[in-house]
Amino acid sequence: KIDIPRIRFTTSHPRDFDDHLIEVLAKRGNLVEHIHLPVQSGSNDILKIMARKYTREHFLQFVDKIKAATTDIIVGYPNETEEQFQETLDLYRQVGFEMAFTYIYSPREGKKKKKMVDNVPEEVKKERLKRLNDVVSEYSAKALKQLEGEVVEVLVEGSSKKRDDVLAGYTRRNRLVNFKGSQDLVGQLVNVKILEAKSYSLVGEIVE
Repeated sequence: KIDIPRIRFTTSHPRDFDDHLIEVLAKRGNLVEHIHLPVQSGSNDILKIMARKYTREHFLQFVDKIKAATTDIIVGYPNETEEQFQETLDLYRQVGFEMAFTYIYSPREGKKKKKMVDNVPEEVKKERLKRLNDVVSEYSAKALKQLEGEVVEVLVEGSSKKRDDVLAGYTRRNRLVNFKGSQDLVGQLVNVKILEAKSYSLVGEIVE
């Protein structure tokens, strides 16, 4: 009912994500078909330490009802073993996320966590992050490749980070698109034909 062309429900704690909310979002309209649902870890043991009120199985129930496009994942959480990290990789593949924001655990995160011993070596954290990001890149590129040749609606946000003569914006499903165009298009919805898919973004040309 709000006179805004796009409203993005950016994030939700999985325990608050119920059938009614899924039903409302599925009606689309100005509510875009993209959901960011942080899982944090694929290991029930780590989720319990994090004091998360959901399990791996609970999270996967959502996936049966929705396609979660993006998520948050933390690697190197205190006491995380190689087996527990593998559970996170397995969950990522099982869900088939299109994108993820990945982080290395830092003792500064949260109040409870200050009492925990940061006992995963830094080199192990970095190595796990690289392995996770390799999987993220693979799945992102695969999802974006399917859009080559398609015409998508893009909300223009401004110039790209690398070139002032190239505009950047996002599709309804939160995919980054770069294309040439004039600055007076900033803030507008435009149609863009996708010419090339990269690992994390799309390249296109504006169409009438």
